[in-house]
Amino acid sequence: MSTAAPGSSELGPVRELLAQACRVMAGRGLADGILGHVSMRIDERRLLVRCRGPRERGLGYTVPDDIRLVDLDGAEGAPGELDGYAPPNELPLHTEVLRLRPDVDAVLHAHPPDTVAADLAGIAIRPIVGAFDIPGTRLAAGGVPVHPRGVLVRTRALAEEMVRSMCDRPVVVLRAHGLTSAAAGVEQAVLQAVSVDGLARLSMRIVSVGGTLVDLPAADMAELPDLGAGFNTDTAWRHELARLRGVVGPPAAVGR
Repeated sequence: MSTAAPGSSELGPVRELLAQACRVMAGRGLADGILGHVSMRIDERRLLVRCRGPRERGLGYTVPDDIRLVDLDGAEGAPGELDGYAPPNELPLHTEVLRLRPDVDAVLHAHPPDTVAADLAGIAIRPIVGAFDIPGTRLAAGGVPVHPRGVLVRTRALAEEMVRSMCDRPVVVLRAHGLTSAAAGVEQAVLQAVSVDGLARLSMRIVSVGGTLVDLPAADMAELPDLGAGFNTDTAWRHELARLRGVVGPPAAVGR
């Protein structure tokens, strides 16, 4: 992240990226209706975050104007930024991750039903696949912690509890609630959540037909290649934007 402090008028491309991320979240079933939000650190004191305005239509219909600049305490990050708009009630969920995790610049919070259902059924996110989803397998192999409280994370104290549960991992499942995904970039934060939800859904399908979940053998894990950010993130993100066409919300431009 640059040390420069960009003004509100210079942030158009980032607002568009965050709006696209919200539409991808909705299109992937990670967040339904008006729930869910994503943010990105702009400088030491400010972040862009998806807010609710007077024409709120839901996450799948997010436009750049819904992305507003605020500071870590929820105040306007520039004059006029919150005219008619309100930050999410769970803004502390974003700001505490950004305060406590210098490795993170983007935070996503969503309510994916399959992830929630799998956790409530006692099914952990495990590396049960191999080449089916290599980034997801690696993420699961490192561990996906569970925050045991099903509360609205609307205060710094509650958010600090969540961050402690998250530790240094990129994703934490929030019991009876949803998940939080954190990364250096918005695209990666979204793709991590897609992978976790996919593993949760696959795990429940296996268990529902009487199968047993088995972790990928260490020898197979060692053979999985790192296909690089150009494929795992850039190409995957272009796919997510392309699949939005005709799925949900306004048309998304391919690329950034």
